[in-house]
Amino acid sequence: MSFEWKGVFPALTTKFNADDELDLPLFDKNLQAQLAAGVEGIILGGTLGEASVLTTAEKEVLVKFAIEKVAGKVPVIINIAEGSTKEAVKQAALAKAWGAQGLMLLPPMRYKSDHRETVTYFKTIADSTDLPVMIYNNPVDYKIEVTLDMFDDLQVCKNITAIKESTRDVTNVTRLINRFGTRYKILCGVDTLAMEELCLGADGLVAGLVCAFPAETVAIYKLVKAGKIAEATSIYRWFMPLLELDIHPKLVQYIKLAEKQAGIGSEYVRAPRLVLEGEERERVLKVINDGIATRPKIQ
Repeated sequence: MSFEWKGVFPALTTKFNADDELDLPLFDKNLQAQLAAGVEGIILGGTLGEASVLTTAEKEVLVKFAIEKVAGKVPVIINIAEGSTKEAVKQAALAKAWGAQGLMLLPPMRYKSDHRETVTYFKTIADSTDLPVMIYNNPVDYKIEVTLDMFDDLQVCKNITAIKESTRDVTNVTRLINRFGTRYKILCGVDTLAMEELCLGADGLVAGLVCAFPAETVAIYKLVKAGKIAEATSIYRWFMPLLELDIHPKLVQYIKLAEKQAGIGSEYVRAPRLVLEGEERERVLKVINDGIATRPKIQ
């Protein structure tokens, strides 16, 4: 499948049941809500997808199930977050064999690689596959910044075509465009900066709260791209308390609780994560329920 890195790409949560097994019917319910809202692709096995606790067999099930259910409407992307280059190359080959249409690629896990090591890691994986690759640049959470000079070195890999921009520095969008023009598509990866980065020229979003609020997320993207900034701003201001759930270490638990309250998910997470309880749960629940109670009407 040929596709463009543009529009809204949900970083889908992985649905589990009370027995800690994949809940595919609930996953499909959420997936259909995303498709109905007009997302342009889906991403499996990212941070929100609890990649670190999924087995390879579960990833295979998720990819194949998603491909069946999207029925060619949008591309299915899988995230690769590995500690070794060898394992990352293996995962890229498996993704291709399972039918995934693209890869999102994090720097090496558990080792802070330098410039040469980071570039070599990305190049080795990209050169092993013909799938399009989006580099996930999130130095806040993963401690390695993919610098402009690194992206310069990566231009030789023709299938590295997009950047998930999660530095939390909105000016980095301008730096990337000034340096590389349209060589890389740029997708904002931080919910609380989504509208700002779209206005600065980002091509799309890899979004989190879209998992619970797909229509509102897609509406902001479409309104900004249509130049309807006032209309987009109105939705974005309503959305902000919810979007801030995306920038907390417990974003998985918070967003899964939002999915549950929105009727398209559950709270179940996989250990070592635990379901929220007590004052924390009540506090987050109030943010979510207040948002749902004042939810704007999307045309």
